[in-house]
Amino acid sequence: MGQLRMRRIYEAAEEDDGYRILVDRLWPRGISKEKAKLDLWAKEIAPSRELRSWYGHDPEKFSEFSERYKAELEVNPGTTAFCREIAEKLSDGNVTLLYGAKDGSISNAAVLLEHLKNWITGRQGRTSGNNLFSGNRGRIS
Repeated sequence: MGQLRMRRIYEAAEEDDGYRILVDRLWPRGISKEKAKLDLWAKEIAPSRELRSWYGHDPEKFSEFSERYKAELEVNPGTTAFCREIAEKLSDGNVTLLYGAKDGSISNAAVLLEHLKNWITGRQGRTSGNNLFSGNRGRIS
């Protein structure tokens, strides 16, 4: 079982990044597709344009942004398929969520990472038998 993590897209890609997913709606400035080394651009899972504009990466708004983004994820028709895809990719190796924000701790990637961890661990409790997330392999960090 791989690790689920996040990193800024402006950092050099590393071999142990595994499956690399850009989780921003907008393409990051100054990054070529070659330099990004993406496996997937999941712009449909990113916060809405309206929410992103309202938030503006204001640290004082992060708590409310987080709640609003989680609400968007709950009604987004692509969220479940995205979570399943990440769970499958984790069975093969690491998955890295990429974002463009300067401060990852208050980015949509941080909220999405938490959502994915909760979805995967919640799914752990619902599966039995050949559970992909059992034992030490089930650690997500």
